[in-house]
Order: sequence, then structure tokens, then C-alpha cells
Amino acid sequence: MRAAVIGLGYVGAVTAAGLAARGHEVVGVDVDEAKVAQLSAGHSPVVEPGLNELIADGVASGRLRATTQVVEAMEQAEVCLVCVGTPSGAHGETDLSHVERALAGVRDALAVASPPLGGLLSVVVRSTVPPGTGDQVVAPIFDDAVADGWEVATAMCPEFLREGCGVADFYDPPFLVVGTEHPGARVQLEQLFAFLDLPAHQVDVRTAEALKYACNAFHATKVVFANEVARVFRSYGVDARRVMEIFCEDHKLNIAPAYLRPGFAFGGSCLPKDLRSLHHMARESDVDVPLMFATTTSNELVVREVVDRVVASGRCRVGMLGLSFKADTDDVRESPSVDLAERLVGKGYDVRIYDPVLVPEDLVGENRAHLTSRLPHLSRLLAPTPESALAGADVALVSTAARPAVEALLAADPAVVLDLHGALGAEVEALAGYRGTGW
Repeated sequence: MRAAVIGLGYVGAVTAAGLAARGHEVVGVDVDEAKVAQLSAGHSPVVEPGLNELIADGVASGRLRATTQVVEAMEQAEVCLVCVGTPSGAHGETDLSHVERALAGVRDALAVASPPLGGLLSVVVRSTVPPGTGDQVVAPIFDDAVADGWEVATAMCPEFLREGCGVADFYDPPFLVVGTEHPGARVQLEQLFAFLDLPAHQVDVRTAEALKYACNAFHATKVVFANEVARVFRSYGVDARRVMEIFCEDHKLNIAPAYLRPGFAFGGSCLPKDLRSLHHMARESDVDVPLMFATTTSNELVVREVVDRVVASGRCRVGMLGLSFKADTDDVRESPSVDLAERLVGKGYDVRIYDPVLVPEDLVGENRAHLTSRLPHLSRLLAPTPESALAGADVALVSTAARPAVEALLAADPAVVLDLHGALGAEVEALAGYRGTGW
């Protein structure tokens, strides 16, 4: 395929050289004449292991060249990959000025350049941009300004390259993500990256844009977490590196998809108390661990947000399906659902609760004491069936996917349904008032 790569920094240079090495005809574009001259001479414009050799081979084969002229790059181009910088603005916002200038240059070049066979050009943002950029910035530029003979489709195809191992990451990415609503662009991008032998995640543009931020935020969080663990345990004579070596061997919970699903707050007998203990260890050792302290604060905000949503609904009768801290247990110790029920009752809401596992008279010890202290009028609130919990309810708060509860929910079809754990199926999602995770 014929591809143009706008921007010859780390991402653009690796992308251009990597595509050329797999047989595509690539023209790189940059406003920096020095970068263009370096690449044209077969040298990498950036320091990146293995990239110099890749560029030298691409230039020697004739499949890779560089220019400062966008028109030259767009001549019969089928794909245009925008790889320009998106630095932070004065207030932390993403500066999209380089993206906007690059896109305007592409649009203007189409009035001069010849279109490819078939006329379709996929303009693909590879730079990291906030969700909504494709809809609000990229697509409008080409809505009514496309030259005759050209059809422009827009897309987002985020990169997952790390400086220092960018070439290796280019050929072995964690996944291939294609964000577009245009079927032709989907086909072109699958062809462009066919050498990866990866199934493409076909998603909407905003999902593709958001994914890169989610990944980078998690990477940053992991670095901070490991360092905070080290600061706390250092005072206790513990080798935190050894702790984390063993920690990383757990691929069931630690290094795994477990818990990485948007949903309701955490609770139970372990997580809250052990976090508090770590907080105490940190204070005792005069160590700052803001991430660990913020974890508890952020968890509380999840409960508060659900309360705010119920208040905003303007409705006063609430049916709760599920009360324990997670499914398939009757443990209500520090359950966020108990906290939620307590807050709603305190605000005067008419609350009825059904839990498929919980039998109050069977509770013992701390579990029973916690529930009676938080909800002393539980016998009045508990319903024997999901149908009775939902009878007359305007709002349903669901934290169980037990089949009887789901069937009752479908039959009741309340005005507002908040799926707190995102575990309900497509049939429930079809309800008019459904709000799943990520609302």
C-alpha cells in the first residue's frame, strides 16, 4: 500500500520504517528539514535501537523516503498516518495544534495530489488525543472540503511504542486497535498491518482514543504503587523488590484482568482493613503514600456517585438487588451496598432490598454485628423475593446477576436501572432505563 506518515519523531519514524520494511511504499513528512535530510540519507532522525538499520534498508530499497512537502506524500496515498506531537498545554490540556495543522495540510494537499485507485484515503490519527477529537476535530476538517476524486475516511489507530524498544514494540504490540465507523478504512488498516498477524479490535473512535490514556495511566499507577510499597516496607526491614518479584508471579489476580472492570466500590473483610493497616504503617514510619490513601477516598466517591444519581433521578422508591460485598457470599462486612442503603435510608428514600444469598437470621459473629449496626431496621427493608423488592420501585440498583433477580428486573422494567457491577446481560441492557458501568 501507499502510505504517508506525517511527523518523523519517535512514533512517526518507527512507523514509517516499520511499514516500509514490510513492503509498503512510505513517504514521511516533517516540517523539520534536518529530520527529513537525515532520513533521506538513510539515517534515523531519533535515537532508537535498531531503527537506523531499518531506515537504511528502507531508503536503499526505495520503499521509504522523506519530504517537507505534504503534497508529495499524498500523491496516490491510500493511508495517511498522523504521528505528530500532542504536548500538554498550560493547564494540563492536550495541545492539538500540531494535529490540526497536519490535518489542514493534508486537506489542502488533496486539491493538488492525484487520488489512489478507487479514491479512498484513510486519514488515521496515531497520536495520543482525548476522546472526541476524531468526531469534533478530525472528521469536520474533511466534511465538505475534499477535492474531486478523493473520498476521505477518518480513523484512530493508537500506537503502543515505548522509547528505547520502539522497533520491537512495533512488530510485537499488545494489540491492534482500529477505531472507525467507515468499513473501507477498516479494510485498509487491516491490510496495512496484516504482517502483525493479530486480530484487529474494531471499535468506535472514542474507545480507541481513550484506550491509550487508560494504558498509560495504569502504567504510571503501577510505578507509583511499587514505589509506595517499597517506602512502607523499607521501614520494616523488608526487601520490597523480592516482595514484588513474587507478587508478579500471581497471574490469577495481581497481573491479570481480575478487578480491572469498571463497577461498584470494593468492600469485604480484607481489602478495607488491610489498606487501613498499610496507612497506619506509613504514618508510623512517617512515610507518604498518597496513592494508597487516595484509593480509599476514590472508593468512597463511587458510592457517593450512585447516591447522587439516585437523587438526580427525582424518584424516591428504590429496589436494591444484592447487599453483600460481592456475589455468591453473605458477607456484608464493609459492603459498599450496605453503605449505599444506609445513605439512601438516611435521605428518606423508600428502600427495599433482596439478596439471593443473604439470610439475616443465619448471620453470625462480626458479619451479623456489622449489618445490625449499619442497618438496624433490616427486617423492614429486606424483601423475600426480587419481585417484592422491585414492586413499585422507580429505581433499581443491581449488584447481583442471579437469574431470579434478572427475570424480576425484566418484568418490572423500572424507570432507572443502575447496573453497579456491569455483570448483567444484553437482555437487561435493552431496558429503557438501563445505565451500565461507565455511566
